[in-house]
Amino acid sequence: MPEFEGYTRSAFQFLESLQTNNNREWFNENKDDYESLIREPTLDFIASMNQPLHDISAHFVVEPKKSGGSMMRPFRDTRFSKDKTPYKTNIGVQFRHASGKDIHAPGYYIHIDNTESFIGVGMWKPDSVALRCIRESISDNFDQWLEITKLLEHSAYGFFGDSLKRIPKGFDKSDPAIEHLKRKSCLIIKPIHHQFLFSGNLISNVIEEIKRSTPFMQFICRALDIKF
Repeated sequence: MPEFEGYTRSAFQFLESLQTNNNREWFNENKDDYESLIREPTLDFIASMNQPLHDISAHFVVEPKKSGGSMMRPFRDTRFSKDKTPYKTNIGVQFRHASGKDIHAPGYYIHIDNTESFIGVGMWKPDSVALRCIRESISDNFDQWLEITKLLEHSAYGFFGDSLKRIPKGFDKSDPAIEHLKRKSCLIIKPIHHQFLFSGNLISNVIEEIKRSTPFMQFICRALDIKF
């Protein structure tokens, strides 16, 4: 597979058109454009991330496959949503930890669309067992956690996701980490400037952010007793 050289402006025009024409008939009529402008470049991007990411950690899965790999499928799950439009209007890539099986695993997520693009690091809505382990680790090692997260906040990262209104069961309201313990996700995100999306610099930019966020991911892996 060729080295990733960036997305084209036409890729974003396709996503914009899809947002306006989010229906199966239009998508099927423009499926060739989806393949050439979206799927093929994204698979090139994923393949080009393989060695740089494994140089940081060999425990995150990089799979440039059309189905079931690191590229997230274009179809929306509309079963429990009022929005019944069938297609996502963004590009999503996840490099999840080898110990996980789905999007709730520890991992790195790259989100690309017309309005905002960002890299996400951590876990989105982990199961109750994993979330309990992370909360306990944050409570027991709050000074370390605070140091890690403050440094990342200075680098334009921010926490993403909802928080509980009440204190999570088993924790004390006087715990200095209580606002962190209320979070339902352990996920931080940082915007990706669109200028990086149109060149091979996206690879180096994403790898730089993965390196920067390594202490955060290492903290999560230790909390879950999995290898980084």
